[in-house]
Amino acid sequence: MTDFQPQQVRVTVQTTYLPSHSQPEAAQFTFAYTITIRNNGPVPVQLLSRHWIITDANDEVQEVRGEGVVGEQPVIPPGEQFRYTSGATLPTPVGCMEGSYTMIVALEEEVDPTDVPAFDVPIPPFTLHTPNALH
Repeated sequence: MTDFQPQQVRVTVQTTYLPSHSQPEAAQFTFAYTITIRNNGPVPVQLLSRHWIITDANDEVQEVRGEGVVGEQPVIPPGEQFRYTSGATLPTPVGCMEGSYTMIVALEEEVDPTDVPAFDVPIPPFTLHTPNALH
């Protein structure tokens, strides 16, 4: 294999509050987040699964694990990126999310992904908040 290092995969996040999908009087605050996963390495990588830790302002923690993202297990070629948008609803106007993606190096040959060593790429913590909730 080449000189691939897991830290060559970078994750960045942009968030937006969605007032039209929220019901503050019912303690439902909905946010969209757009994730960009950039492969700065020399080989293609494939995202297999995700792990999220979502914490609201009451320190209630929710963990979410699942295959892929938005119904896909994308292969990201060297020097390219994959971007998707998803959402989360919290019972408070402020919260944070962080987690990781489990990925593999996407080999050219037809190989069972479970036979390839997996690595985790951290998703840095980011804040979800309504406008003016944080000063």
